[in-house]
Amino acid sequence: MAGCTTKTVHDIFQSMEYGPASSSTATAQSWLESHSRSLGLFLDGTFVCPSDRQTSTVNDASGQGLCTTRSQSLERTELPPESQGQSLEGGLNIQGCHQGGARVFHRCVGVLQRQAQCLTEMCELAQAPSAASAVVRLLQYYAGWAQLRDTLVPHWTPRGVVAVAVADDCSLYALLLKVLPALAVGNSVIVAPGSGTALPALLTASILGEAGLPAGALNVLTGKDLSLGIRVAQSPSVSWVTYTGNKQDGEILGRETAGWGVPLSLSLSTSAICPFIIFDSADIDSAVDGVIEAAFKKKKDWQWILCVQESVWDRVHARLKIRMAGMKCLPLLAESDRPIVDAAVHEAQQQGATVIQACPAPSAPSLFPPTVLWGVAPSCPCVVEPPAGPLLPSLSFRTTAEGLTIANHSPHGQAASVWTEDLTLSLECAKSLSVGTVWVNSHSVFDPSLCLSGVKQSGTCVVGGPQGLFQFLRPALSPSLPRSSPLPVDYVKFGTAASRPLLRGAAESTDPALVPRSYLHFVGGRPCKADSGCSVAVLAPGGAVTAYCPDGGRKDVRNAVEAALKSQPGWRRRSAVSRSQSLYTLAEGLELRRRDMAVSLQAQTCILLEEAEMEVELSISRLCDWAAHCDKEVGGVQSLPQSGSALSLSEPIGVVGVVLPDRSPLLSLVSLLGAALAAGNAVVMIASEKYPLPALEFIQVLQSSAIPEGVVSIITGGKDQLTRALANHSVVQAIWYWGSQEGCQFLQYTCCNPLKSLWLHPEEEGDEGGKNGGWDWALPHPSLMEEMWRQATHWKSVWIPTA
Repeated sequence: MAGCTTKTVHDIFQSMEYGPASSSTATAQSWLESHSRSLGLFLDGTFVCPSDRQTSTVNDASGQGLCTTRSQSLERTELPPESQGQSLEGGLNIQGCHQGGARVFHRCVGVLQRQAQCLTEMCELAQAPSAASAVVRLLQYYAGWAQLRDTLVPHWTPRGVVAVAVADDCSLYALLLKVLPALAVGNSVIVAPGSGTALPALLTASILGEAGLPAGALNVLTGKDLSLGIRVAQSPSVSWVTYTGNKQDGEILGRETAGWGVPLSLSLSTSAICPFIIFDSADIDSAVDGVIEAAFKKKKDWQWILCVQESVWDRVHARLKIRMAGMKCLPLLAESDRPIVDAAVHEAQQQGATVIQACPAPSAPSLFPPTVLWGVAPSCPCVVEPPAGPLLPSLSFRTTAEGLTIANHSPHGQAASVWTEDLTLSLECAKSLSVGTVWVNSHSVFDPSLCLSGVKQSGTCVVGGPQGLFQFLRPALSPSLPRSSPLPVDYVKFGTAASRPLLRGAAESTDPALVPRSYLHFVGGRPCKADSGCSVAVLAPGGAVTAYCPDGGRKDVRNAVEAALKSQPGWRRRSAVSRSQSLYTLAEGLELRRRDMAVSLQAQTCILLEEAEMEVELSISRLCDWAAHCDKEVGGVQSLPQSGSALSLSEPIGVVGVVLPDRSPLLSLVSLLGAALAAGNAVVMIASEKYPLPALEFIQVLQSSAIPEGVVSIITGGKDQLTRALANHSVVQAIWYWGSQEGCQFLQYTCCNPLKSLWLHPEEEGDEGGKNGGWDWALPHPSLMEEMWRQATHWKSVWIPTA
């Protein structure tokens, strides 16, 4: 027919255009009208509109006002009675899991399915698209955990009140991936959403309340910026804080909550840089279509960098030009981003990159065409810090090893997409990439049964899967971190002053038998003196000098970390069976020195010899426990609702700094050392400043063991000085700390940049009973060992789709 514009199937496949999408928002608009387009705070199961609060207008993509919301007062953050220090044990779980939590979640699934259209439209209006089907799947998955929590996760208890803060540009799915597991295991939740997530969060809370979620179980406080999340985190009712967003706001939140006695977990996925790797064995057409879809979505989860093997460089280039022809311009997050994007494109051109654009850049400052910067250098600013916009930097590599090196060069470790038809190559890449999620021949695939985590500077939080539940639980036998107020800590001067008088050189005496022994610490597999050449006196309970130990400092920590960095990859690559045998030899070495260790413990701590012998016996048993544990936690294959397979793998964190407690100086050392080594980490241990001799005696056991040189270092000296050195070293990925409240506050403030995983236990001076340390080291309870193991590992998900 003349003038017919109907496209054939052949035309559609040639252009690869998406079909028209429904743009109706009538259902969501009707819901807003039913609330007079004025939404208050969602507290105690209902909307509350305090008249004395400021209002904020929420706009849609075109700038038109959708509704107004109330801003929570920063001077006083009122929480509903049900959420003040009370978990859902009185709500969801009052009648048992099946009668309470699971039934509530199943009712929520039904109600949400009926309201799916309204929720989808609300997410579109708020420019935070999330599929209602994905939210329903989340509810279904965590309904099962609400049913089986007491059976599959025994001896763990809810934390209480959990605060969930998200950035302005986070999706509803990312928010609920933390809210729903916290509710499922029995916590109350307070949500501080960003402006883009406020409307979907309020609607979801209303839907769940309609389905029968107990009043006060889920509360939503709206505000203007991150200051609301900071104020909620500082509330004495809150026992755990988790944040999803960008690194800058995560760093601010970490520093503002330092010293308040509330743990903080971060998912810094918004600004993450992720590699999209195309090998010469890939299906090029599918790979190009995948990178176009990932890099030029209207709402990207993170920034992608395209890495292409040189042998298919020209083929990918040609296919990209064809695929991008006719693509429309995409909106920028803000008009102020346009000069930054233009500058990035211009700089890449000056450095030799070829610009591939779907169309010329329009004059409108809020739009920009999809752009590929072809052939940039790895050091180009658009690769190191890609600006927010539809830009895709691309670079080449020759060999697999070079491609993996380039992909791992980024400080971020959120995710990666690998494209190859070679299964062996894909699994090799999955194990070698320093990221939390690897997609093979796919991208941006999610399911709550598999964890989503970040490594390096992409966060300290694991969400999804069974592993994602544990951040909202604590061992029932371990007390929660006591709430406190920040102390007047000088972060610049902390750990810079000498804590004890120093002695240079050896003590002089005419009778060698009367000279206290001078110990060496253990760095890089060898006993050595402190770099400063100084020693400190170790005093017996009566005040007599019993020995001299090295006074370690920043350079000693640096040497130990460098040795750990060299040796940890080899220790990690060892099989679990090999690591197990090495730990068994360590236990055998301790067995041979049983008497000497007991005498050292008795002389240092002034306990009875029988008690010292019992601690040595428990230490030998604990090492054997960790040796047996090495090959028992290896992950597995997850069952998914879609076709394909997914692997869940536990991996070591890397280099772990451990500041040991004063209580049970030998047993605590081997317990933490065993957990770290069993997982494949390298360890830099700071011996107890009060009781260093058991750790120094243990060096002889390490020397006779099969542990590789550099995997374990033991340093003595001032706890504050050595803690500061660990915190300021960029290679240390995690710090386990038993010490003063000032030290805990310093670590919380300092370890936001570079980001480190923290496990903090404040101890009061003279707390020999361990009441404030939170751990009974002699108790071999499975939940306590599980907690140590989870602090020593992170989890990687590998997606392998099938036809």
